[in-house]
Amino acid sequence: MTHKIFETPLHVRWKDLDAFNHVNNSKYLSYLEEARLIWMTSFTTLSLDDPSHPVMVAAQLNYKTPIEWPSNVIIELYADRIGSTSVTIGHRIVSEDRSVLYCDGSIVAVWVSKSDGKPVPLPADVLAACTPRTDA
Repeated sequence: MTHKIFETPLHVRWKDLDAFNHVNNSKYLSYLEEARLIWMTSFTTLSLDDPSHPVMVAAQLNYKTPIEWPSNVIIELYADRIGSTSVTIGHRIVSEDRSVLYCDGSIVAVWVSKSDGKPVPLPADVLAACTPRTDA
């Protein structure tokens, strides 16, 4: 079951534009990466010194409408699928007033051991954030 786990505003920068005067397609991945990083740094128990870290193993982006400058956008993240060692995070990039969908899709992140690169269980905070609350 998909449910929203995070959203953050993002200001489109002039340097993100390509020769056609809209945001270059590669920047969409950067925007999504930034949103995931902000989301993950909100967990007080996760640190760069942890023995494991997430590795993105798949990405799907569906470009719907070019983002023009100047713009402010909202990045929305959703828990699409939760595994024991991986999570599929759905994403949407929408206009500030949410009337325009610029991009949707998903990424798959697997948590792996830094020492041997083998999958490890999802951190408790990530699992909790991705699991729908039944008491709400």
